[in-house]
Amino acid sequence: MEDILVFVQDQFLLVAGLLVLIGVFIHRESAAAGARLSLNEVIQAMNSERAILVDVREPKEFGQGHVVNAINIPYARFQANLNLLEKHKDKQIIVTDNLGQHAGTIGRQLAKLGYTVARMRGGMAEWRQEGLPLVK
Repeated sequence: MEDILVFVQDQFLLVAGLLVLIGVFIHRESAAAGARLSLNEVIQAMNSERAILVDVREPKEFGQGHVVNAINIPYARFQANLNLLEKHKDKQIIVTDNLGQHAGTIGRQLAKLGYTVARMRGGMAEWRQEGLPLVK
């Protein structure tokens, strides 16, 4: 541990540069996956019919409770079911999953295909935690 501290002190500029590059990389990857919207922003976008919610959880999880009018396209079969989104190309696609583990990956894929993409901050876990309504 002491050796690491000595190295950081001796090579401060290199270590600082590395940390900046890591931060920039994380920021760019996050931004490419779409903006992170709060639950209120998601609700407003869906109520105004400017956006649709795509839930990438497995059908079993989706069936246990999902947001009204959400479209379920499981993460594992997303590429094969992209055609379900073609009629919504003019709307913002908000991607959600349970905790956010797959939403970023799907968001980046959709952005590359020309969709306007956002992600629901906190996923369905936060939706449930806030006591917001679910459809079963």
